[in-house]
Amino acid sequence: MGELDGHLDVGGCTLRFSDAGRGPTADAANAADTAGAAGAAGAAGARAVVLLHGAGADHTMFEKQAAALGGAGLRVVLVDLRAHGLSRPSAIPLAPELLASDIERLIDHLDLGEVSLVGHSLGGNLAQELVRRAPERYGSIAVLDATWNAGPLTVGERAALRLAEPMLQLIPSARLPKLMADASATSERARAALARTFGAMSKREFIDVWRATTEFVHPDASYRTPVPTLLVRGERDTTGNIARAMPAWAAADQLTEVVVPGAGHVVTLDAPGETADALVAFLR
Repeated sequence: MGELDGHLDVGGCTLRFSDAGRGPTADAANAADTAGAAGAAGAAGARAVVLLHGAGADHTMFEKQAAALGGAGLRVVLVDLRAHGLSRPSAIPLAPELLASDIERLIDHLDLGEVSLVGHSLGGNLAQELVRRAPERYGSIAVLDATWNAGPLTVGERAALRLAEPMLQLIPSARLPKLMADASATSERARAALARTFGAMSKREFIDVWRATTEFVHPDASYRTPVPTLLVRGERDTTGNIARAMPAWAAADQLTEVVVPGAGHVVTLDAPGETADALVAFLR
């Protein structure tokens, strides 16, 4: 997988990304756009898919899936979200509106046209919000291990959302990366990768990201997903209400839900091949 060689100033942060569909002409236009000129044209004939990683992770969580999607002929855009990975630091406090605006600006910057979104956890909540804001811009979404933004919440789930941040505050900073990694993955290789990315963030940064993730949740009984949508979750994902909310979402909107045996919350790392196959089958 290529490095994040693209740079986009989004106000208070430089967003780092890679665009596997760019040729030499597009690269030159992209450089001009960074200085304020028009955006680069997309690669002819290649539909674009933007991969949005989870809270505390970075673009590397999609390494296997990005390679598979590129091999299937898709134009693959990887990005480190604001305040994550190489897109640090962020001088502006993190908020759902800011994350959504960043991705909309990136899509415009690359002149991607109609886009498919693949989002994991925070990225899945972000993908749902982007489609909710402007459904005409997106051809489809795949949501991995994320709750249903518009879905109903039980009394207990509302209480858990309120208590999540205070509970995180009680965990010593030195223990937080490993604790979160162990809770998020079932394989040792995946846990080690997550401990690395979680450990790159301060406790304050991680809590800000967690808060932004929960703020995407806005129950709305009248809302129905307006674009083709694939749902994927690990069989052993115990994060939040995902194990209850995702099947309920699939039933309410008549969506396909893929449950990956043995995988935890970060299904792309616990079961990279199975996840890649599900995404290729859906997006191709």
